[in-house]
Amino acid sequence: MNAPEQAPTAADIEQQMIATLTCQREDYLQEGVVTAETRIDRLQRGADVLIKYNAKLVDALNTDFTCRPREVTLLTDIGAGIAPMKHAIKHVRKWMKPEKRPTMFPFNLLGGRSRVEYQPLGVVGVIAPWNFPVNMVFAPLAGVLAAGNRAMIKPSEFTPATAELLVEMIHEAYDEKEVAIFNGGAEVGQAFSALPFDHMIFTGATSIARHILAAASRNLVPVTLELGGKSPVVISRGADLEKSIGRIMLGKTLNAGQICLAPDYLMVPEEKLQDVIEAAKTAVTNMYPSILNNPSYTSVINERHFSRLNDYLAEAQERGQTILPINPADEDFSSQQGTLKIPPTLVPQPADDLKMMEEELFGPLLPIRTYSNFEETIDYINSKPRPLAAYYFGEDKAEENALISRTTSGGVCVNDVVMHVAQEELPFGGVGPSGMGAYHGQKGFQTFSHAKSVYRQSNLNIGKLGGMLPPYSKATENTIKMQLK
Repeated sequence: MNAPEQAPTAADIEQQMIATLTCQREDYLQEGVVTAETRIDRLQRGADVLIKYNAKLVDALNTDFTCRPREVTLLTDIGAGIAPMKHAIKHVRKWMKPEKRPTMFPFNLLGGRSRVEYQPLGVVGVIAPWNFPVNMVFAPLAGVLAAGNRAMIKPSEFTPATAELLVEMIHEAYDEKEVAIFNGGAEVGQAFSALPFDHMIFTGATSIARHILAAASRNLVPVTLELGGKSPVVISRGADLEKSIGRIMLGKTLNAGQICLAPDYLMVPEEKLQDVIEAAKTAVTNMYPSILNNPSYTSVINERHFSRLNDYLAEAQERGQTILPINPADEDFSSQQGTLKIPPTLVPQPADDLKMMEEELFGPLLPIRTYSNFEETIDYINSKPRPLAAYYFGEDKAEENALISRTTSGGVCVNDVVMHVAQEELPFGGVGPSGMGAYHGQKGFQTFSHAKSVYRQSNLNIGKLGGMLPPYSKATENTIKMQLK
């Protein structure tokens, strides 16, 4: 009888990753110029495999979350993974064209010419999160492949069924010299982040990003970090509350708030607090008449995050804070079977030193602060770490401009939440603790490319004409005088 085959250890996988990286880099160098046709073919294969496996991905994500709506997976994971691939296919030829740049006087008059050419970096590492484990593989992959690179992917271990399916999909769509994928836990992730990539993109928590950046620094690997933070929502006195709160609660309950761009807390006029609470109850009830056994409401991903969110609520309750679960069918969430659901829960007037006001929520909890003067909202946002997004609801242009120009966030969305991420030609990324660098659309192509400066000199002897050659002369002095004007 043959001995059972041993599962590969983390050390085995690390050696395999190093070998794959070496192989990809060698093949990339042998390929030479990566044509538009080759890039489009690789992008198309990515879109095709997503379409082919869409039903299996729906099942896998539902397994990993214990309850993940089919529609959410198709819209936000699969469809949102296909869209950047198709967008890149449509525009990559234009993105690849050299860009003419102005040449400085007097070199321009003497025939000198300047341009920028975008060259592939080589091999790019992609570390994907668990909340949108398909989209967060294929969205960055669109920019990576459009730029002509090879890619290595590390999916999240917290969505194991999806990760296994992604392995099957990547192996079917790509040669390992083009795109490779490696499953595994924290040890594999640590080894992956320490590889000498030509660029790496990580999507996830700020706390993990510090370790990623430290590991990458040992090989001076440039890193794009897409993180999160506490994205504020400011509701103006003139806002249409029913419309505004409907959009906010859609963004807050989508994927049970497990979105890096989810609204993290509201800032509302003090006299409208009760109206906001009632509008939130109405909006949630309209979307989810029941929650516990409703397949349209997503479960929290795992016990750790379920406990974390409940700990936030327990701390607030111990401190005497008001806790308002929106539970339209008056269901008992303490007796769940197989799911980890938390109803959308409002926390009006929270103390500023609660953990839920200090840490990114990443769940269906929504603190509501009040203000008397709009200027208070600017001051409060600026007193906190810079978020991935800021949201404004209202029609007051002065307020809108103040939020945009006087606060710093990765992006801003006016009169909606989250939707700016769907605009492929808007750069997506954070600032400070909410991220580093950006991608999507042409910005993604540029992020994963090297912008190579190319200057072509004229046939004239510029050095002699400008007096740059010893022995220095009157021409030298004329050039110096011109520079010092």
